[in-house]
Amino acid sequence: MIAFVRGEVAAVTLTSAVVEVGGVGLELMCTPNTLATLRTGHQATLPTSMVVREDSLTLFGFADEDEKQVFELVQTASGVGPKLAQAMLAVLSPDAVRRAVAGDDVRTLTTVPGIGQKGAQRIILELKDRIGVPVAASGGGVPLLVEPWRDQVQQGLVGLGWSAKDADKAIEAVSDQAGDEPDVAALLRAALRTLSRA
Repeated sequence: MIAFVRGEVAAVTLTSAVVEVGGVGLELMCTPNTLATLRTGHQATLPTSMVVREDSLTLFGFADEDEKQVFELVQTASGVGPKLAQAMLAVLSPDAVRRAVAGDDVRTLTTVPGIGQKGAQRIILELKDRIGVPVAASGGGVPLLVEPWRDQVQQGLVGLGWSAKDADKAIEAVSDQAGDEPDVAALLRAALRTLSRA
């Protein structure tokens, strides 16, 4: 089992990164958020999960251990394979997945391509007792409310080439403008203005 890889980033594509380890280029399938943090020619350390099939060995790479743990856990739900697990993490952060499962939030889970109403209900039913509390809320603070607009704005910013870290800062900066019925497009524009000023 390969737990992590460390080496120079040799290439970054739309869906994967190649990391050179001891003269061997390992291709890691990654989410857009993770790929946005990688730069060709720079060193990187990525936690990995290896998926073995009869006809293939696939390495999935993650931004951190938390993302890796959620990736492996959601696959224990029936009907969730590695591709769907990765799609979940491309659309939702690990904490957003935890909040959706803990809060019976079918609507948030169905924003993931490939997850329908029944699939979301099954994932909630099978994972509810095992997925744990959101990491950000586990410090004894007030549990975070599910705010799908945050994930949508982050996806938009990362899709435009900003890093997940920068996107999170911009989202925090505009969160007071969200109100009771957030306008995702307006919040995305406000976040972009924040980033262009930075």
